[in-house]
Amino acid sequence: FKLFDGHIIEGVLIPSGNRMTACISSQVGCNLACKFCATGMTRYIRNLNFDEIFDQVAVIAGMARKEHDATLTHIVYMGMGEPLANYANTLKSIQILTCDFGLGMSNRRITVSTCGLAPQIVQLGNDICINLAVSLNAPDDETRNRLMPINKKYPLQALLDACKKYPMPGRRLLTFEYILIDGINSSRADAEKLARLLKNQRCKLNLIVFNEYPGSVFKSPSLKDVEAFQQILLDRHFTTM
Repeated sequence: FKLFDGHIIEGVLIPSGNRMTACISSQVGCNLACKFCATGMTRYIRNLNFDEIFDQVAVIAGMARKEHDATLTHIVYMGMGEPLANYANTLKSIQILTCDFGLGMSNRRITVSTCGLAPQIVQLGNDICINLAVSLNAPDDETRNRLMPINKKYPLQALLDACKKYPMPGRRLLTFEYILIDGINSSRADAEKLARLLKNQRCKLNLIVFNEYPGSVFKSPSLKDVEAFQQILLDRHFTTM
């Protein structure tokens, strides 16, 4: 999408079975500098306004109708930027998307993904009830510090304490996203540590194989290592995708 001031952001339509998901951005660039993230290599320019966030969804919903003869079913704030670093505009865009004069989306069909801004996680839970996905990516502070500088400000214990305060009514579970990177966080020992870390957390785990891109020093693990990692979590009764 080209914005009014000429900057470019990305939004994605993801068709998958009966699901039509809009993956949308919340900022132009990002200043959190996660080492595995292509957006993190770009320069942060500004927050998106709430209408710019909403408009991405409106356009992508039109794409779903035109190209797939389908209705948009889900929205994920997982594109460029950190949604909770643009808190006011993220919240207002969700309020419009879920209200009758917006798109009338159910809050059960909207997910915000965060790198781990602990105070904003607690605030979001107080302000609105939507799905939360936390980009975890490491079973200990040393590894997470290396991958995600935000961990030095909000280390794992502070992050998990905030997550325990986040309301997930009924049978809904908080999601931890875990990007598997060869030689960094994808060993069997890492899986064991992760299981211990999340032992008392109501959650499900979304395992994502690192997507190699030009300029990155990281590599994808083998399918064998991915399956071994997942099996350890399944054996410890974690819902794991």
